[in-house]
Amino acid sequence: MKTAQEVVSTDLEYIASKLGPEFETMSGRSLLIIGGAGFLGYYLVQSVVHWNNVSGQAPIKITVFDNYMRGVPDWLKSIQDDDNVTLVTHDITEPLPDDMADFDYIIHAASIASPIYYRQHALKTMDANVGGLRYMLDYALAQHSKEKPIKGFLFFSTSEIYGDPTPESIPTPETYRGNVSCTGPRACYDESKRYGETLCVVFAQQYDLPITIARPFNNYGPGLKISDRRVLPDFARDIFAERDIVMFSDGAPTRTFCYVADAVCGYYKILLNGKPGEAYNIGIEDPEISMANLAERVIAIARDEFGYQGKAVFQVSEDKDYLVDNPNRRCPVIAKARSDIGYDPEIGVDEGLRRAMIWYSGNRDAEDM
Repeated sequence: MKTAQEVVSTDLEYIASKLGPEFETMSGRSLLIIGGAGFLGYYLVQSVVHWNNVSGQAPIKITVFDNYMRGVPDWLKSIQDDDNVTLVTHDITEPLPDDMADFDYIIHAASIASPIYYRQHALKTMDANVGGLRYMLDYALAQHSKEKPIKGFLFFSTSEIYGDPTPESIPTPETYRGNVSCTGPRACYDESKRYGETLCVVFAQQYDLPITIARPFNNYGPGLKISDRRVLPDFARDIFAERDIVMFSDGAPTRTFCYVADAVCGYYKILLNGKPGEAYNIGIEDPEISMANLAERVIAIARDEFGYQGKAVFQVSEDKDYLVDNPNRRCPVIAKARSDIGYDPEIGVDEGLRRAMIWYSGNRDAEDM
């Protein structure tokens, strides 16, 4: 793989091969993805379109709700004339359209997830994670009452709900209750996701609805815009500007990084196979690497692939809250996802980083939030 398009094509083939049974179950059904123009929507949407094109089976009808704050992204424009794709301009923080269609499956992925941006748009972030979610849960309940029940509902929570886990709780299982500030600079995101999970569990238990929860752990790769302001997009922006990689920490915090093609497989498996009212960690268990080691790996890849000559340098951010409540370690236990839903990530971190950097080489320009 030498081009961004080759990376995307390879990834979509991989996702379709891993999700054959799940996509076959959805065949001929309708799927709504809220926030589908964002990072995770990139492969959530395109993998379904790819499967429709190659499977020879009844297509999955896919509808994307998004507010398209910066317009419809080019990748969505390229498929908007597909008969099985419908794009709707709608902000999920507002009441649902009066002509809301019937859907079999729903994925709620509408939320700002980059710390830089969700701190700038704190109320909007909370409204999407709580108010917008409530609109969709009420819709699911109404469909049940109309005897047109949904078959699956997935809410995107986050590994941030664990906060900064205590050492004995790393790697972190779904049973860990969290060590989270409700007033710190990240609270708008962390706490609204935690409350969103509570809403999902109550609706699942009280009304017997097929509502499930995903907790992503540091997903990265194609679709995550170079302007996102998270660590890997920042590294890529420095690399392709031919300057040193700037790190705004001492490089000591550690993470595991899950390539987005594996993560998307996990999300569809939760939607189709997850137990109602249950949350699932989606990530990889190893290697758990420091930010400094991540920079070293990315620099080595960029040197081999693009002749990059830079290095990592350490600076102090001008943003005084940049590292406040930032977890020192983050690493999931994924045994529950393996056993319950058949989640089996295969793409190693170095291969995933290589694909990501190749993709960024063809997607160097993107607007800010």
